Amino acid sequence: MMIDSQKHLFSLPDYVTYINGAYMSAQLKSVASIGIACLKKKNTPYSITSEDFFTQRTILKKRFATLIAASDYQNIAIIPSVSYGIANVANNIKLNIGDEILVVDEQFPSNIYEWKRIAEKQHATIKIVKPPMDFKNRGEGWNEAILKAITAKTAVVAMPHVHWADGTLFDLVRIREKTKQVQSLLVIDGTQSVGALPFSIEEIQPDALICAGYKWLMGPYSIGVAYYSDSFNNGEPIENNWVSRLHSEDFTQLTQYNNHYQPKADRYSMGESSNFILLPMLIKGIEQLLEWQPKNIQAYCENISSNAIEQLRAKDCFIENDSYRAKHLFGVYLPEKIDMETIKQKLIEYNIFVSYRGKAIRVSPYLYNTKADFDAFLSCF
Repeated sequence: MMIDSQKHLFSLPDYVTYINGAYMSAQLKSVASIGIACLKKKNTPYSITSEDFFTQRTILKKRFATLIAASDYQNIAIIPSVSYGIANVANNIKLNIGDEILVVDEQFPSNIYEWKRIAEKQHATIKIVKPPMDFKNRGEGWNEAILKAITAKTAVVAMPHVHWADGTLFDLVRIREKTKQVQSLLVIDGTQSVGALPFSIEEIQPDALICAGYKWLMGPYSIGVAYYSDSFNNGEPIENNWVSRLHSEDFTQLTQYNNHYQPKADRYSMGESSNFILLPMLIKGIEQLLEWQPKNIQAYCENISSNAIEQLRAKDCFIENDSYRAKHLFGVYLPEKIDMETIKQKLIEYNIFVSYRGKAIRVSPYLYNTKADFDAFLSCF
């Protein structure tokens, strides 16, 4: 099913060309409306019941589980950030001296700093897999280098589904197969893919999937969701809060301090995860994604961008081979004959918003963009 433009559902003015969803999603009007309504709800605090501390949490977990094809919503935790979700994983890993934690070159720091900390603490090594120097078949070569780098020394592979700077697509199915052969963990930062690109827990079987909510999940800032496999069911969370404890639904018994946690991954949910404003907003965003479906989002983004990509390649710009990049996020690497600063100034002049990550112009379209937006972008080259 090909989706038509959905710009009418977003709060974007016509004079702005926003091709920058990887920075922060544009706000759905429906998400903004529910956020405002929930903000006002505290004007009547007596209308917030004890059940309200739990019902929205369960709904969010169920919606996210559906989105990522996870069979049990109780494997989902509610988190404030990717770094928080990663820290919960790292807190439950015992490394041996000489073990390797494999990451990809220049991945987002929230999926780096915690690994550096535990590598230093437990005398392990961070192993960085760089892309090939040659742009030819770069994505394919990078994937092959990752597979080759996974060895018997590999304890953890911590990486994204697509690279945040240029949209390089990593073959997580093959990578998961290799990690299973050497019995290493696979921990995925899905922030720049989940919601816009199909992801299946059933197919990929990661040990953990961590996602911020404010990009492709169409949610607000400071809330996210994480999947933790059953191997983490008895682990230690990085914080201890009351709502994650068994029988916390019974407010009359909260001071009968319970040493047991709610089932499965709920122990990893943050304190105040019942957030009465952010949860309904993220739920609404994910419900809209379930209606659209990520595969249709990919098809739409490919359709509106393909002609511009072809013309940019004709100008000797490098954009990753279509088979090894996401359609909602790609990097444009300029040849020496095109000056980056000149391009930046033209984009500013025409109110065209993109990002600059590393040496790439990061372009990240969505359902509020059109072919005309890419014509405007192309006119700056």
